[in-house]
Amino acid sequence: MLLDKLCREVCELHQELPRNNLVAWTSGNISSRDPESGLVVIKPSGVMYPDLTPDKMVVLDLDGKIMKGKLKPSSDTATHLYIYRQRPDVNGIVHTHSPFATAFAAVGKPIPPVLTAICDEFGGKIPLGRFAPIGDEAIGIEVVRSIGTSPAILMQNHGVFTVGKSAKAAVKTAVMVEDAARTVYYAMQLGELIPIPEEMVARLHKRYTDKYGQ
Repeated sequence: MLLDKLCREVCELHQELPRNNLVAWTSGNISSRDPESGLVVIKPSGVMYPDLTPDKMVVLDLDGKIMKGKLKPSSDTATHLYIYRQRPDVNGIVHTHSPFATAFAAVGKPIPPVLTAICDEFGGKIPLGRFAPIGDEAIGIEVVRSIGTSPAILMQNHGVFTVGKSAKAAVKTAVMVEDAARTVYYAMQLGELIPIPEEMVARLHKRYTDKYGQ
């Protein structure tokens, strides 16, 4: 994919984060890896979402060398690049502090597969990763260690990371994480959660991945 096109796509996808109430002020970020060149496009650090433009996106190689862009990349860049280096199947990463999902992270609880939508999208619980400090590869290391086959993970005391074959797929997953977290939180106020049997979780996920959509 041409990098200019990828910069436009990543810039446009960032607007989905505030539109879906997944971020506040300048928090959160999206990156996308160009499968042809291996270069990564990521949000610049501390820029308001309405002020983002394609030319403000930062392009880096997998070692963190800036190839294009005049602004500093996201403070989560080391996390994104580590995940890309370890997961060749991943070409899109999203990080948010969406409120309901981050509330689960704050109390150190994964989100259990108690809704068919969770089974469909995640194939099981939305896992929890251990606390890791911001700024270096520590978060990326824990994401890779703990995410398993899920496309999403809650990082304890921090927020949400999602991965996908594309940045758009990772954004969709971030929206679905918050939707699931909100519904499960409300359900917990009403009573005890009803678990879905493991074999049914697997069956629902297979049906969704194999048959849903066009």
